[in-house]
Amino acid sequence: MAITIKDVAKKAGVATSTVSRTIQDHSSISEKTKKKVRSVMKELGYQPNLAARGLVNKNMRTIGVILPVSD
Repeated sequence: MAITIKDVAKKAGVATSTVSRTIQDHSSISEKTKKKVRSVMKELGYQPNLAARGLVNKNMRTIGVILPVSD
């Protein structure tokens, strides 16, 4: 099972929004908190889900290819 921002937030003792803002390097999060969250992310092996991020941003950057069926 993949590690989620909820898992990171729980282990770091912060809100999921804080983890999300840390990933986005938002200026409203202190450097101390960012370091703490990033440390937990590394410890747990968290990898952002790029497909989920694309859905939120409405920008998947995915190309579909349709090929004919050969007999």
